[in-house]
Amino acid sequence: MRSETGHRHPHESELRRLVVDVGDRMWLRGMVAANDGNISVRLRDGTILCTPTGASKRVLTEDMLPVVTVSGDLVREGTGHGPSSEIKMHLRIYERAPWVQAVVHAHPPYATAFAIAGEALSGDIMTETALSLPEVPLAPFATPSTEEVPDSIEPFIQDHRACLLEFHGALTWGTSLEDAYLTMERIEALAQTRTVLRSLGSTRQLGEARVAELRGKMAATPDPL
Repeated sequence: MRSETGHRHPHESELRRLVVDVGDRMWLRGMVAANDGNISVRLRDGTILCTPTGASKRVLTEDMLPVVTVSGDLVREGTGHGPSSEIKMHLRIYERAPWVQAVVHAHPPYATAFAIAGEALSGDIMTETALSLPEVPLAPFATPSTEEVPDSIEPFIQDHRACLLEFHGALTWGTSLEDAYLTMERIEALAQTRTVLRSLGSTRQLGEARVAELRGKMAATPDPL
């Protein structure tokens, strides 16, 4: 079966393995501590597989993962403690963007520092980010577990693949779980590089002309990066 993006849609058992794997990778890279962060992915029938509340991403098991509808109704609880209240922001993305197949939320330290400082991230310092992640906007602070959180990210869902959450962390979404996770890695690398540049006193960037030239040259090459 293929998703709306034309990619093969993995079976639920495969997606459960992938969620556990991504949770482990997030923990190993220091993107989450304790029971921080959450991961979700759209199943073939349109329901959402997600990580349970209160669980370290280091110790996830496939049977722990609950399943909910896009409206948030519980389908299967799993052996964990049910879905996190933060699933609301994931569900808003799935509801507004049918092409999205996965959502990842984490607290990567450098990106989260920018979120706490109230700064969006611009990717115009490297060719990779200038093309694939030109802007990571900042969603205004919203009270956790309320509808304020999905409301705060809604303006960015259609035209972006990620945003920072003020005083909270980062959120990414994509055409697959790997896509969403790698975007999280790229956000953290971008934030770290910008931090180092500031320590060097540098404000250099590619600039609009170079970015436009890059886009023009790469436009005819599928997935150039």
